Amino acid sequence: MSVAIIKYNAGNVFSVKCALQRIGVEAVITDDAAVLRRAERVIFPGVGQAATAMDYLRAKGLDTVIKSLTQPVLGICIGLQLLCRSSQEGDTQGLGIFDLDVKRFDNSACPELKIPHMGWNTIELAGASALIPAELEGRHVYYVHSYYAPVGRDTIATTRYIVPFSAALHRGNFYATQFHPEKSGDVGELVLKKFIDL
Repeated sequence: MSVAIIKYNAGNVFSVKCALQRIGVEAVITDDAAVLRRAERVIFPGVGQAATAMDYLRAKGLDTVIKSLTQPVLGICIGLQLLCRSSQEGDTQGLGIFDLDVKRFDNSACPELKIPHMGWNTIELAGASALIPAELEGRHVYYVHSYYAPVGRDTIATTRYIVPFSAALHRGNFYATQFHPEKSGDVGELVLKKFIDL
């Protein structure tokens, strides 16, 4: 199984590579369009700022490459947000795979809930999915984010923090999680295995 992790101006790519190694999968970190197109699975991870990340993707031509991919693609955290139509962070235009506009958490009505949303929270299934199996209903996953994708037609799992939001999305060959599977213990490992086995 050939797996490529998209290299771009965002952190956390090596954590994802290490998480894959723990489940017996070797991956290459690359921004080479030909390598990405040949890979059987592509992972689009990241921790960073949306506008800066999109600028890098566009400069490398990776925005058009990602949208053209036909194999299973998994966005993680900012990867999920950039697969959406837009983000309030830096007024960023996204890739438009998911028809959602990413918003910043507003805790003005509940200031005791800090931003970013950081730590463990539960996921609830929003529909049948090969990525998030039924056994993960109510299980804990790890988050670090200040922006979120609202619940929409492509939502396959939700989490509530201030408001309900999309914990995971799926449309066609594109999958995405707002939580970090590489930091979510056995639950995250199962999600990564399910993605590899799609």
